[in-house]
Amino acid sequence: MDLTQGTAKEKNRRAKKMMLWFGIVSLIMGFAGWTSAYIVSSKREDWVSDLELPSAFFISTVILILSSIAYFAAKKAVGKDNQKMGTIFLLITLALGITFISLQFVGFSQMLESGYYFTGPTSNIKMSYVFLLAAVHIAHVVAGLITLLVVLVQQLRNKYTPENMLGMELGATFWHFLDFIWVYLILFMYFVK
Repeated sequence: MDLTQGTAKEKNRRAKKMMLWFGIVSLIMGFAGWTSAYIVSSKREDWVSDLELPSAFFISTVILILSSIAYFAAKKAVGKDNQKMGTIFLLITLALGITFISLQFVGFSQMLESGYYFTGPTSNIKMSYVFLLAAVHIAHVVAGLITLLVVLVQQLRNKYTPENMLGMELGATFWHFLDFIWVYLILFMYFVK
């Protein structure tokens, strides 16, 4: 298919989707770099392999997966022109996203209560990576919440229809990506001791 063909609307749609995917690929490369550094650092003599991840991280993982399901349901509802359910599911997604971030901070508190710090004399390289990976992901979830708020406002303004859902599709793709990245990170940190 020739990407230069089509109406201006089709070209705009393809361009926006391509820009999102370029951004996602660059984020994947960033997280791949950090997890690669984690693996390399795990060979250090001072690496502590018996540290357990905070329980709040596992609970927040379930919350984030539920938020992705809610976003999917919102998109499906709007695709069937059920605007009210679309709005409700977007609000659920927002609440779950905020809950996810709150639980991440609970996880940080659990690590601190266990005596593990990002830096300082009681820190260790493994927990520093755990703090880093979780904090960078939180920053991206904040960006995801901002895009979700934009989608929600547009939804409340009745901007989305079954024929015009590009903004919601882009927001949902980014949100699902953030979900995928966190599931990857939690599994990675759990299994790479």
